[in-house]
Formats: sequence, C-alpha cells, structure tokens
Amino acid sequence: MQAQILAPAAVLVLWSLVMLYWMAFTRLPAIKKVSGGLGDAKPGGRGQDLEGVIPDKVQWKAHNYVHLMEQPTIFYPTVVILAIMGAGALDVLLAWTYVAVRIIHSVYQATVNVVKVRFLLFLISTLVLTVLAVRAVMATLLFDPSLAPA
Repeated sequence: MQAQILAPAAVLVLWSLVMLYWMAFTRLPAIKKVSGGLGDAKPGGRGQDLEGVIPDKVQWKAHNYVHLMEQPTIFYPTVVILAIMGAGALDVLLAWTYVAVRIIHSVYQATVNVVKVRFLLFLISTLVLTVLAVRAVMATLLFDPSLAPA
C-alpha cells in the first residue's frame, strides 16, 4: 500500500475538524448574543434554523463545513483505491492539489465568500478530483494480476 497518497486524505480530515472548531467558536457567541445560548434552543433545532438569525458571515463557516462533508466523501475512497492499487507520483500530486485547493476554498468561503471566486475554486478541485477518479478506475480496470508481487 502507498502511504504517501493517504497523507493528503489525513490532512483533509484534520482540516475538516479545524473548520468544525472554527464554526463552533464563531457560532456559539453569535447564538448567545441573539438568544441566550443553546439552552434556549427549541428541541430538534438544526444548524440551518440559524439562517437569518445570526450574521451571514458567521454562517459561512458552517456552510463550508457542510461542503467538507459532501464532495470530499468521493475523494476519500478514491485515495484508498489508489493506495491499494499502487498510487503513482502523479496521483499523490493530484491528491495534494485537491486538498490545497479545498483548504483555500474553505478559508475563502469562511472569510470573503465572493461566489464567483469560490465557484472557480470549487471547479478546479472538482476537475482535479475527476482526474483522480478516472485514474482510480483505470488502476482497477486495467490491473494485471500477473504483474502483482506474490
């Protein structure tokens, strides 16, 4: 197995947790300011119930955290497939590129959040992920067991 291809996935997991903490540390004071805290929350309340209640700029971190729970769920198995099949240097480079662009996307969405720029970053990461996914399909469909070590 190729551990180098797994490092970008581990970094993206850690980054997702950073975004979770950033969201919590900005959201909780905003909630307290408008309502008195989580103790006043209605039963069954969800994060999207805060839209229009707390400032949009605070919610941007939550929006990004949700994004990190969406498309990267395709990235993780793609990386695992490539790790099992034998990732090449290009695969590792593409995985790091994907993670770097996703982190830039996160910081941008959480702070500036101009949709046109954010969409461009999303598009770039999606194209990189597409190439990785195609390479994972090729690695599995074109695998020759006779060339594998015994």
